[in-house]
Amino acid sequence: MFHKEGKNIILTTFFLVVAVIILTQYFVALEWLRMLIQVVSLVLLILILQFFRNPRRPLTPNFDEILAPVDGKVVVIEEVEDTEYFQGKRRQVSIFMSPLNVHVTRYAASGTVTYSKYHPGKYLVAWHPKSSTDNERTTVVIHTPKFGEILYRQIAGAMARRIVNYAEEGEQVVQGDDAGFIKFGSRVDVLLPLDCKICVGLNQKVVGARTCIAMLPEQDG
Repeated sequence: MFHKEGKNIILTTFFLVVAVIILTQYFVALEWLRMLIQVVSLVLLILILQFFRNPRRPLTPNFDEILAPVDGKVVVIEEVEDTEYFQGKRRQVSIFMSPLNVHVTRYAASGTVTYSKYHPGKYLVAWHPKSSTDNERTTVVIHTPKFGEILYRQIAGAMARRIVNYAEEGEQVVQGDDAGFIKFGSRVDVLLPLDCKICVGLNQKVVGARTCIAMLPEQDG
């Protein structure tokens, strides 16, 4: 299954690859060159297909857990001062996505969207310390029944030039549903209450809508 955000790119790439294969078959005399062009074209198509894949991940929403919103690797776990929405300290978990990861953003928790804003910006590499505040990004806050308000931020990277955000203020959202898409590599920051128990470690690989990244303190043990 492929994400709807990739429909036009997939179709365009497919027709271009077919055209290249047909044209090289008739107009490129050198067999090794013809084969090289055709193989490279097919590899490009395969890469585009794998980038826009959207595996189904059915789940039963759990109000006691915050799930990873994306696939990737945990690169930051720290206490930060949020100046955009909370105006105070929060616990931040950041997940970096390589071009090989699934790039669907999924809602980390169920609740009501209380804030959704797009910020134009730079395209620093996603692991740069200032990428959270200087890069193109979207910020979404969800009011949850048990955690209160949590924030997630889609951040563009050096390759990512298009962020898609589906969250609208006032909307009721369900944990695990599609929340957006970031094209060609990036990261997502999740800002949580300070008393949350963080359930992941640095450099740990996580799976969107599968890996629990935080839970309520009373759930420990």
